[in-house]
Amino acid sequence: MESRSAGRTYRRLSRMSARNETPHKVIQMLGQKTCNGSWEEASENLTMDQVKEIAEDQKDRLTGADLYARCREVMGTCVSMRVHVEGMTPKDALQ
Repeated sequence: MESRSAGRTYRRLSRMSARNETPHKVIQMLGQKTCNGSWEEASENLTMDQVKEIAEDQKDRLTGADLYARCREVMGTCVSMRVHVEGMTPKDALQ
């Protein structure tokens, strides 16, 4: 859908675009509808292979120059979503 405002054309974002974003891909990989949101009670866990798969799928949307940088971006999303990576917090898994 497009709308014109003050001589400029703007494309409205559809709800479908959110399904291509990294948080949605993380939730899909977990096989859940929502994440807990608490580190203490977090049961969500991704493996590094799953993180790499998300990074490859999101290659054109992430700004990282290589796979390692894109994986770090995905793991940053996991921090926000309170999802563990390999049983650790993503910050610990990066070290």
